[in-house]
Amino acid sequence: MARKATVQRELKRQKLANKFAAKRAELKAIGDYEGLAKLPRNSNPVRQHNRCEITGRPRAFIRDFGLSRITFREQASNGKIPGITKSSW
Repeated sequence: MARKATVQRELKRQKLANKFAAKRAELKAIGDYEGLAKLPRNSNPVRQHNRCEITGRPRAFIRDFGLSRITFREQASNGKIPGITKSSW
């Protein structure tokens, strides 16, 4: 389980990126790089990191499901993800 502060920091980055998205696009279109530099650093969407929705784990993230590999396997084994079954041949 990730620290709560780390998960909250990622949520803050996401909110800032959404808040400044229009202004950032406008400044990029104009070519005003000094204006872009004055925006908060965390408003840049590149600084966001994908995290598991349940545990907050930053590594081994499966984008289609929004889960880490460990959580994905647990959920799939319990039958909580529709259409996913353990393969056997």
